[in-house]
Amino acid sequence: MLRINREIRDRIVAHARRDHPDEACGIVAGPIGSDRPERMVEMANAERSPTFYRFDSKEQLQVWREMDDRDEEPVVIYHSHTATEAYPSRTDVSYASEPGAHYVLVSTRDPETAEFRSYRIVDGEVTEEPVEFTGESAR
Repeated sequence: MLRINREIRDRIVAHARRDHPDEACGIVAGPIGSDRPERMVEMANAERSPTFYRFDSKEQLQVWREMDDRDEEPVVIYHSHTATEAYPSRTDVSYASEPGAHYVLVSTRDPETAEFRSYRIVDGEVTEEPVEFTGESAR
């Protein structure tokens, strides 16, 4: 189960809406071994595409080094789907390289709502998991 603060959820959804029609992406870091997503880091979609995302390699190296310096790891890796449901594509599954991370997808296909779902992706196998929102909403 992913437990995530409503404010962080709201910020992820806002990032997805702001980057629409391109896919948005980023991570939420937390203390190593804690499974607590605490520090959101918006990242640039190097592809600038409505159907694909890729972290910029230089930015990713910088973010991962910063996490190392802070004794953090990527607890959540998120991106948006702009025209389809919030479910990992074959490409998403093939690029999932952090077996301990929660992979969050946000669908912005409906301008009135945002579908927010979380998955574990290990060895190419996708398992949806429940999401529990904690704390107060930023709205």
